[in-house]
Amino acid sequence: MRRHWIFLSLTVLLSLPAARAQHAPPPSDELEPVEVVGHYDNAVGTSDAASQGVVTSRLLETRPALRPGEVLEYVPGVIVTQHSGDGKANQYFLRGFNLDHGTDFSTWVAGMPVNLPTHAHGHGYTDLNFLIPELVERIEYRKGPYFASSGDFSSAGSANIELKRHVPVSTGLLTFGEHGYKRLVGALSRQLEESRSLLAAVEFQHADGPWENPQRLRKENAVLRLSEGTRATGLDLTLMAYQSRWNSTDQVPQRAIDAGLIGRFGAIDPSDGGETARYSLSGEMRRATGNGAWRASAYAVHYELDLFSNFTYFLDRPEVGDQFLQRDRRSIFGGQLARIWHGTLGTLPMTNEVGLQLRHDRIRVGLFDSVRRSVTDTTRDDRVRQTSLGLYAENAVNWKPWLRSVLGLRADEYRWSVDSDQPLNSGKSTDSLVSPKASLVFGPWAKTEYFVNWGRGFHSNDARGTLTRVDPRTGTPVPVVPGLVRSTGYELGARTEVLPNLQSSLSLWRLDIGSELVFVGDAGTTEPSRPSRREGIEWSNRYLPRSWLVVDLDLALTKARFADAAPEGNRIPGAVSRVMSAAIGIRDRGPWSGSLQLRHLGPRPLIEDGSVKAASTTLANARVGYRVNPSLAFFLDVFNLFDRKANDIEYFYTSRLNGEPLSGFDDRHIHPVEPRTFRVSALLRF
Repeated sequence: MRRHWIFLSLTVLLSLPAARAQHAPPPSDELEPVEVVGHYDNAVGTSDAASQGVVTSRLLETRPALRPGEVLEYVPGVIVTQHSGDGKANQYFLRGFNLDHGTDFSTWVAGMPVNLPTHAHGHGYTDLNFLIPELVERIEYRKGPYFASSGDFSSAGSANIELKRHVPVSTGLLTFGEHGYKRLVGALSRQLEESRSLLAAVEFQHADGPWENPQRLRKENAVLRLSEGTRATGLDLTLMAYQSRWNSTDQVPQRAIDAGLIGRFGAIDPSDGGETARYSLSGEMRRATGNGAWRASAYAVHYELDLFSNFTYFLDRPEVGDQFLQRDRRSIFGGQLARIWHGTLGTLPMTNEVGLQLRHDRIRVGLFDSVRRSVTDTTRDDRVRQTSLGLYAENAVNWKPWLRSVLGLRADEYRWSVDSDQPLNSGKSTDSLVSPKASLVFGPWAKTEYFVNWGRGFHSNDARGTLTRVDPRTGTPVPVVPGLVRSTGYELGARTEVLPNLQSSLSLWRLDIGSELVFVGDAGTTEPSRPSRREGIEWSNRYLPRSWLVVDLDLALTKARFADAAPEGNRIPGAVSRVMSAAIGIRDRGPWSGSLQLRHLGPRPLIEDGSVKAASTTLANARVGYRVNPSLAFFLDVFNLFDRKANDIEYFYTSRLNGEPLSGFDDRHIHPVEPRTFRVSALLRF
């Protein structure tokens, strides 16, 4: 998985001299994001739902992030945590979902899907560690299944992360922090021709973390991006390369901490960890026409992961321990094509969009027993071919100056082929469904507009689950599960700017899912869960009382229940009932800038009857910046400002420590948040 030549070549490129005059400004016909209030582009009249919006790069520049995946926390209502090493995908929460590592939230970067179906660790696995946050231009987010262009994994929502096409001047960022944290980022742009530019960036990072078993994270990252024309009519070609390796401190049983067997930041199996790599080439083309536009994109991705984990310790194999290896090797090919045109329905303004989306994954995925990272046995080893085709159409009509309708229809077909080491679990399967959508937008009246949204969506299931007939560990028969599971969403919303300098959105929503199918990567089987219903309220606010002061406040309350009755109860484990985020940002006060952010993750049941719950977690992060001159600035970031002893994640299940009864114990398993941590950065522009 070592591709050092990629990083070496880009490092050499970054070291080449570049005159300041070569950094031409963007062409005058390029439309830059409009900042209406704060760091969001969510003005009245810019969206089809109150829960839809855009995050601009200005927000990412003013707030610190502990990990790259936390850029998604800028989406109102999203919380990002971690239960393992920093080379592994994050844990995501939104709208009463414990999204695990990405299921039911679709994420795209530079025209490429990030979610990985039929993944070794978890279906829909979304690893954003290859992202360099300083290169993010904007994040377009949507919630709910109301949008025809959004397909698999988007029942709870989706985020499209766009990268910068150029940087105004060459930039170097050097960061040092506690626990062996070191990070170097370099980026430059070169103007090749009048309308063509090249952006190159590299990132190197090392971190041990506060863990008793140092994680020794080593990360190398590189981006090369060729852009031509403008965002409206232009072309972007993006080459990305990423590799990482680390030791993991996974969740540990509370009883081991209480008994003094390990410290709060200790590990049961210090040999856990992994390494991963991702290499991609993508292209995006946009072409404006007299009555609309064309959009096209294509991508090719190669991905690798070896992940060693041990969550039950000595329960299944008392003599040597329960560590296992999840291995994933895949190549991904796909693309999209969309045509947008403006016209009239009689005399009424009308916009139509039709699109096609195609994706093919060629996967080698396996689950193996291991001892101290040495493979000892095979649980299952599969070759998977997965192809998906999506067609959609959407029509928007302005019936009145105060009334707009948006109607959509989406059709998806999936084909799976599994060649398993267990012949009974091999074969081919297909599934398809049609998903209608409808929205009405009323207003604006008195700088306020109202939304009614309804739509059907879906999530796919792990390909192995559609064909597994016998449990790969025990050999006992298991039922196959459907490939696609329907969801239905409803939302009433409002967005207002009636108060000066305040932009506020309110959403009442509900989401029904036919079955919460989950592929358990730790066991190699699919667990078909029960139908569910989630409903809640979201309130988002952006306030700009002064030109230099920005205040953000987001609150989300959710009720999540299984829709059927069962003796064990109807609470959905991991479903968060309350999420809150508040931030104050100061910018351009002479040489000073700063921000203070508070984020709250509410309590959540850990088992179906609700008798065991995870405690809420409230953390504060702060940043203070000082600009010495236009070329040099310093930043001080403080994470977990008040040094709260809280948990990033909690689970409740059976495990066994060495020397305990063979049956083990039901216990709470926790992964603590990192203690108060300081980082200092120097930003150089030249």
